[in-house]
Amino acid sequence: MNDNFKVGFISLGCPKNLIDTEIMLKILSDGGYEIVAEDIEADVIIINTCAFVESAKKEAIDNILDVAWLKKNRKLKGIVVCGCLAERYREEVLAELPEVDALVGVFSIHDILDAVKHIERLPPSTPLTPPSTNRGANTDKYISLKSSDGFVLGGDRILTTPEYTAYIKIAEGCDNRCSYCVIPSIRGGFAPRGAGDIIKEARELADIGVKELCVVAQDSTQYENLPGLLDELCGIGGIEWIRLLYCYPDKITDELIQTIKKHDKIAKYIDMPIQHIDDRILSAMNRPGGSAAIKAAIKKLRENIPGITLRTTVMVGFPGETKEMFGELCEFLKEAKFERLGAFAYSAEEGTPAAGFEGQVGEAEKARRQKAVMALQKRINGALNQKKVGKTAKVLCEGFDKVSGVYYGRSEADAPEIDGKVYFRVGDGILDIPQEGDFVDVKIEKVIDYDLYGKSGK
Repeated sequence: MNDNFKVGFISLGCPKNLIDTEIMLKILSDGGYEIVAEDIEADVIIINTCAFVESAKKEAIDNILDVAWLKKNRKLKGIVVCGCLAERYREEVLAELPEVDALVGVFSIHDILDAVKHIERLPPSTPLTPPSTNRGANTDKYISLKSSDGFVLGGDRILTTPEYTAYIKIAEGCDNRCSYCVIPSIRGGFAPRGAGDIIKEARELADIGVKELCVVAQDSTQYENLPGLLDELCGIGGIEWIRLLYCYPDKITDELIQTIKKHDKIAKYIDMPIQHIDDRILSAMNRPGGSAAIKAAIKKLRENIPGITLRTTVMVGFPGETKEMFGELCEFLKEAKFERLGAFAYSAEEGTPAAGFEGQVGEAEKARRQKAVMALQKRINGALNQKKVGKTAKVLCEGFDKVSGVYYGRSEADAPEIDGKVYFRVGDGILDIPQEGDFVDVKIEKVIDYDLYGKSGK
């Protein structure tokens, strides 16, 4: 192995994908490779891709083509494509993207060291050969596309998040089979991780300074005895916030609600995608429980946990969504007043039942509906944020903005990457200057868009 061979990473998609990237980083680092932050310094670049919807596929392909420029104009020797694009479009990637030198599927991430070694051994200017889907065939490409059988969840990793926050994956795959979703075909059925292994990793993360733990799975509420797991996580010293992401409304039990309520460490925040509220659309989506389950979950959460932040996602332009159905969704959002919300336009994904449904909505109309929902949510969020003015929020400091001269961070109501920020200045007479990872009490003074502004101390 060449001691000067350097590896760069591009990680796309969701936090679950990011964890896979972090595991591969650890494998390569342990294998003696230097990880570099700048693509221009890399001899091989690994792109961990998403392929959930059309926009994600386009982003992945654009990144591959951008990186390919470095093969022609700089020292880059090879490109490894991992993740959902590699898994879902293996034949297309091999046939249509000759720039790719290695393909590593979602259940083959532990083979990443072999992939990089393969590229390192390639002679300079290796001519492209016809693609093959079989590793070991007469091809200069490395291909590892294993099944989920025997795949080991978890593993040591190098965090790419700030040292005070980390994601922890409690399961892989999904059993829900929503009619628009490709996840089960890419990542298989729901496969839970052992509770003991999860707790062990959480303790290790706490030992290196992690204070905020974000629990993730495709459907976290499908995890058997999730309340018991949360009880154990709350017993780990050093962890101050435990954030629960991706919960299905029909699986939010009374026991789970009481567990969230009783533990100060569990953030009073839950990410609960609803997708829609019209029962005909929910049925066509194959979303369990329908509107009754959604409304019941919201009611129970807010009655039992006053002040809880509810985040959701909705999908507009699903096949058969009439203007009246869209209007029903908007009226419900006005009533429900979700503190956090993302709206997505339906993407017809090949291989899914919904792609063949009648009543497909035009792209322009989908974009209009998405824009309308986000405009509505901006007004709702602004009104809710105004109620926070004059109150004090516990904020996890994330840094100092030199341009504006203020600190910034997140409150309990804000998940990493997807929600707003709290900007604050330090009050007079404060001797202890906040450091990244410190918790600070901030009195909110004003609201600008989705962000809050205030002052810490007196």
